Amino acid sequence: MNWLRPSGQSDGFPDAAVAAQTSVVYERSQWVVYLEIIFRAETRRYRIEAYRSERQARIAADWIERAAQRELPHPPTGM
Repeated sequence: MNWLRPSGQSDGFPDAAVAAQTSVVYERSQWVVYLEIIFRAETRRYRIEAYRSERQARIAADWIERAAQRELPHPPTGM
């Protein structure tokens, strides 16, 4: 599954992701990592995983964000 492209869309600049970022949120006594994929027309948010410590969640979020940004079709725009 390619999260950086809307489902059913072919390769093309208007449909490709513009940016990817992660966030760490405290929910129900655990730290949850979310991945936000930003397209020109919409933003999609995916819940990745819950961790018992904030440190583990932040490490995972950093890895996930770097991997997602590596898959972007062009350099980040600095949003």
